[in-house]
Amino acid sequence: MMRITRKLEFSAAHFYHNSDLSPEDNRRIFGKCNNAHGHGHNYVLEVTIAGEPDPKTGMILDLKELKEILDREVMQRLDHRHLNYEVPELAGKIPTCEEIASALWQILEPKISHGRLDRIRLFESPDLFVDCARNGA
Repeated sequence: MMRITRKLEFSAAHFYHNSDLSPEDNRRIFGKCNNAHGHGHNYVLEVTIAGEPDPKTGMILDLKELKEILDREVMQRLDHRHLNYEVPELAGKIPTCEEIASALWQILEPKISHGRLDRIRLFESPDLFVDCARNGA
């Protein structure tokens, strides 16, 4: 089995807030990330597809197709958006790195026509990222 990864960047704003908690608890748990006006990140997303190369093309998945999927399903949905308000897949959720990666997995997995989605790695900052992988691998 082989894996191929495409990387892209998008910018988005968010804040952390749980309406079941008191304002004091939200501030204590989420700190400056609880600012109701939000704050932004320049996210870096790596999407890995696993499979065997097609003997006719030599590709697991046509890279042009993958780029089009990522543009349509990630960039158009998330780039320069406020994740709390503008992304339906995150409605009612605290848009942590973990929740965003999980939502992206749900969005992307059914769109992959050849190979299979194997891993999503989402960087919120250069020193903070989350991996979402098939079977927890």
